[in-house]
Amino acid sequence: MKFASALSAVATTTIFLLNSQSKTTNAFTISTNNNVKHSTSHYHQKNALFMSEEATMDASSTSTTTTTTLSVPLSFDEMVKQASNAMSDAYNVAEGEGESIKRQIIRLVLPRDPASGQLGQYFEDDAETDTQNLILVPPDETWQGGIMQLYRAVMPTCKEILRRFSKDTAGVPPKIVEDRSIDESGVDGIGLLLTESTTPSEDVCCFMQPSQETVNSIQSISDQAGDRLVMIVNPQWRNVDDALDSASRSGGLFGSVASFLGGKGGSLKRLDDMGFQNVYTIEGYVCKGGNVRLMKRFDSDWAAFAENDSATDYVFVGSSKTRPTYQDVDKMLEDKGIGLKYARDIGLAPKLE
Repeated sequence: MKFASALSAVATTTIFLLNSQSKTTNAFTISTNNNVKHSTSHYHQKNALFMSEEATMDASSTSTTTTTTLSVPLSFDEMVKQASNAMSDAYNVAEGEGESIKRQIIRLVLPRDPASGQLGQYFEDDAETDTQNLILVPPDETWQGGIMQLYRAVMPTCKEILRRFSKDTAGVPPKIVEDRSIDESGVDGIGLLLTESTTPSEDVCCFMQPSQETVNSIQSISDQAGDRLVMIVNPQWRNVDDALDSASRSGGLFGSVASFLGGKGGSLKRLDDMGFQNVYTIEGYVCKGGNVRLMKRFDSDWAAFAENDSATDYVFVGSSKTRPTYQDVDKMLEDKGIGLKYARDIGLAPKLE
């Protein structure tokens, strides 16, 4: 199977995949121009991608058990393992236990040098990288290099996840091809990874840090991928809504105007219609002066964790059916008797062990 990509006057990416059934080559055309229509797919979705009501009830009955098994990854390798396991569990659903999730959204914290001394450094694919000394950091304003520094962290992370998720042939992992032509400006931190497996039905397409303007391309690939896995990693829209996001969900003229001004409601609805679901999520921020992590798998509730004072582990502080707000997490910490970080540091509050 061969992949080929090229830029034309309208900035399109063409990817050739081998049809495993007809043994013919079909072109996948991803349009990065909103005024250009993408090519008609030869593939069709055969199964509904949304969980049935019965499957959802089954998942709810086991979500509590799954939530209690969640743990915050403390190393790059551990996070890669957790993410790939969640992807596999969601995709390879046993018969009678629900429907396979073939359109997945993954949100990750990203590896960074503890001293940020590798700002702007590129890594060669065959280079040996010491992953043991990397710290995992939420994709926030502490990344001084902005979206491109985040891209240089998310790209090797996604490659490792795809290598672990994909099946090896005779001990050889599938080839992974990076395509940056989807990023028209070259500086928006958007990219595409595609695996080239010996069995075309096992190919995976991974959109890295897509923006709302990338949804047309996601739609094009998703329509053509059929039962193959299409995933989105660290989309550039937030998990929480602001005023424009809420307004854009309302529909009608007001919703259209809000979407035009940047509200993500319209884009999320399109992704919902394609069947995209959150499969593995780990987010982070600071609450009461200490690091907090929020985690969720597709088959679990949300779980909140607080970093202990020795910065060696995270302590479970509570769970929620819906994504907990900052105020919810603050109350969880208060209910657990966890005081402000500075108060713990100077002995005015009990240490968090």
